[in-house]
Amino acid sequence: MAEQFVGRVSEFADGTRQIVKVGNTEVGVFRHEGTFYAYSNYCLHQGGPACEGLTIAKVEEHLREDKTSVGLFFSEKDMNFVCPWHGYEYDMKSGECISDRKLKLKNYEVVTKGDDVYVVA
Repeated sequence: MAEQFVGRVSEFADGTRQIVKVGNTEVGVFRHEGTFYAYSNYCLHQGGPACEGLTIAKVEEHLREDKTSVGLFFSEKDMNFVCPWHGYEYDMKSGECISDRKLKLKNYEVVTKGDDVYVVA
């Protein structure tokens, strides 16, 4: 498998992304809490640019001991990204579609060598 240069670690502030071309495929490379994640930029719904929309904290419902809701809150650690075409939302760490966990974007390995970031494809 070949390595495709993405950029420098120092160019990726936490919470940012870059879209790179790997052969005929676009790949979204995200940096979240110091870790890199890479997914196909092809939305499983209708082929939109899955990795180019908003990144947003996962919404969690907090429950009391009796299982009644305290309310909805934004996660302090888990992030999602949203396809800008129709709002399909994907888990940043797994690439799974939030509304249907059987759907999952193709993921790619990310390798860092010194300050250089590569996608393995």
